[in-house]
Amino acid sequence: MKVFNLPQDAFAGRSIAGDPIIIHPFTATKNTLKEKTILDRNAISLVISGQKTMCFTEKTVHANDREIHILSAGHCIASVDISTQKEFRSILIFFEDPELADFFRANAGAIERAIKTHPSTASAYVAFQKDDFIEHYIDSIRLMLGSGGEPSLAMKRIKLHELLLYLLENHTREFVAFRNRGSISPIELTIRKVVESNLLSNLTVEEMAFLCNLSASTFKRQFKNIYSESPNSWILGQKMRMAAQLLTKQKEKPAEIWFKLGFETHSGFTKSFKKHFGVVPKDYTGRLTVQD
Repeated sequence: MKVFNLPQDAFAGRSIAGDPIIIHPFTATKNTLKEKTILDRNAISLVISGQKTMCFTEKTVHANDREIHILSAGHCIASVDISTQKEFRSILIFFEDPELADFFRANAGAIERAIKTHPSTASAYVAFQKDDFIEHYIDSIRLMLGSGGEPSLAMKRIKLHELLLYLLENHTREFVAFRNRGSISPIELTIRKVVESNLLSNLTVEEMAFLCNLSASTFKRQFKNIYSESPNSWILGQKMRMAAQLLTKQKEKPAEIWFKLGFETHSGFTKSFKKHFGVVPKDYTGRLTVQD
């Protein structure tokens, strides 16, 4: 029996196949029995009509049009019996782990509080009962898809985060139960919050480790697992990217930037900038002008 890989098989040869978020209307008009599927990304299934049976590692689920569902990436065996219904229709939102990580990081405080106040058993599959907001949300997605043309990645990200935030705030217990293969651990959540909230504070590694209630060695090890770089290297890279934006987009002068980015001296900023980009800040903007 053929194994379907989603979303790749549905978008083979199309430019959006590599997008980190894909929104796709799905309709089944014939019976499928124990169809093997590998979800290479997490997915939200916004069921519009019909029922579908899905077998996962931990449970068997009968998805219906009274619910929406979040599924972790993984293996699934699905069946649709069209003899009992006209068709099965849904809208699928596929999204990669970093998209979920970005949402968790942006809402770290609310998620931490939700986990503490709504203890639940972790699950790679979670169902949410439809309410008026979810019904209207599905209508907005259908209108967006029906307006012609592929929605931009920015628009798809807004719509994904809109739904996730609503579920976090209004279906909290079910939402915090969802655990996918890329779910952020409490330690990672704390490190991301401390590091990215204090990017310009010029804190030492030891000071950041203290804020995370970790030893410096554990902090460094966990940091590299998260960001694939040492703390000093990653933070410097972020500052350099911010410096480049301030120079080119905000048209700020090097003398106005170094202190804002947490450097102790102007000369130290210039030295780091040249090491990173190969030119001093004033020559960097000049080079971009020539290239344009």
